[in-house]
Amino acid sequence: MAESTTIPYLPDVYRQLLDAIDVGIHVINSQGKSIIYNRKMSEIEDMGRNDVLHKNIMEIFLFQSEEESRLLQALSKGFIHRHAKQTYFNFKGQEITTINDTFPLTHEGKRIGAVEIAKDITKIERLTRESVRDRQDATFTFDQIIGSTYTIQEVINNAKQATRTSSSVLIYGETGTGKELFAQSIHNGSDRTSKPFISQNCAALPESLIEGILFGSVKGAFTGATDHPGLFEQADGGTLMLDEINSLSTSLQAKLLRALQEKSIRRIGDIKNRSIDVRIIATVNEDPIVSLEKNHLREDLYYRLSVVSILVPPLRHRKADISMLVDHFIAKYNQRFQLNVPGITEEVEQLFQKHEWPGNVRELEHMVEGAMNLIYFDEKIDMTHLPMHVRTKLSTLNATPKKTELTYRPPHQPMKPLQTYLGEMERDYIQEILQHHKGNVTRTAKDLGLSRQSLQYRIKKYQLE
Repeated sequence: MAESTTIPYLPDVYRQLLDAIDVGIHVINSQGKSIIYNRKMSEIEDMGRNDVLHKNIMEIFLFQSEEESRLLQALSKGFIHRHAKQTYFNFKGQEITTINDTFPLTHEGKRIGAVEIAKDITKIERLTRESVRDRQDATFTFDQIIGSTYTIQEVINNAKQATRTSSSVLIYGETGTGKELFAQSIHNGSDRTSKPFISQNCAALPESLIEGILFGSVKGAFTGATDHPGLFEQADGGTLMLDEINSLSTSLQAKLLRALQEKSIRRIGDIKNRSIDVRIIATVNEDPIVSLEKNHLREDLYYRLSVVSILVPPLRHRKADISMLVDHFIAKYNQRFQLNVPGITEEVEQLFQKHEWPGNVRELEHMVEGAMNLIYFDEKIDMTHLPMHVRTKLSTLNATPKKTELTYRPPHQPMKPLQTYLGEMERDYIQEILQHHKGNVTRTAKDLGLSRQSLQYRIKKYQLE
């Protein structure tokens, strides 16, 4: 491809014609810069021409690499796509779905640019998903996950990548962080969205029942047994979410692993296998490495499930999102309770920022809901509407300890839960050793007495450089 060859000047009359047609047209030159962007394409992608023209396409769209852009693939490799569905995000983070024709432009046998002709199906796609969700248990999508901090947005972006395949997913995070929201969003964003989404808490039932619930049974297998399909069969073609999978016995985990590997199950008391097509999304509420060390999770099952691993951060690691979450929950319960609560007082806002939120987002929602149950008029939530233990927490945080010989407290000791304090110390110490070894993971792991896998998990958990 000759860089010196350029696309000839386009007369204004042709630009008017391009703006009059009802399909989007986007043309880039040999340098990957946008040179034609018609009215319809601007409407489809909700971007002005000044946002696009004369800019490199990688600056405009949220592509991870050039391989994700069909326009750039057409330009650099001559690839042609006909009537191909594409879902992508513009620089505003808006999801767009189109049916495209993408192909290179040539002059005297040399590629001088590329063109994409797009038909918008974003609204059709959204309506289809919404009608499907009405018939499914999975109701959440990524749009409903609240938070604008980099911490949560990075997790959302990683989870969105998981919608493109049917690989198993392991979601881990503390209780109340919203693991099921991510599981449902992955399902609803995938091509399995029209199929069932079934969720089962593995810790909610005794082992004697959970096996039959998962794999089904045949008549006569045990007293009172009937021909009954298990959750794997019920979720066929869709997604099965197994919450707190580390609570399953090792023998049941082995049976689960075999089902995933062979893509078939056998009902209790049956003699034949049944083929299944199910995507597994598993969750754990503790560090998976800790589960392995305590033998709560089989190592072979862990590797099978963690093809895609997603760590949902605790609320204390993204406190900047608290204000947005509070507004969301107040709006939710205003509608439910027929109230018009305008917000929270500055004093409550300060308390929420100081609180460590051991129950995470779930605790915050319950606190807002509880406060709104105590409100008689359309007033802001103040300290009198909060539980007594929370108000006591604020007075403890604001109290100045007396300087006596009998009540000595080291000046560096924070007023926070022990688990949080130890986690911060662990993070800082790992960062120090990493810096000492200039980022060498193997040497750092050796000094810390950890496996590489355990160290890499902690690097990701604490978002260390």
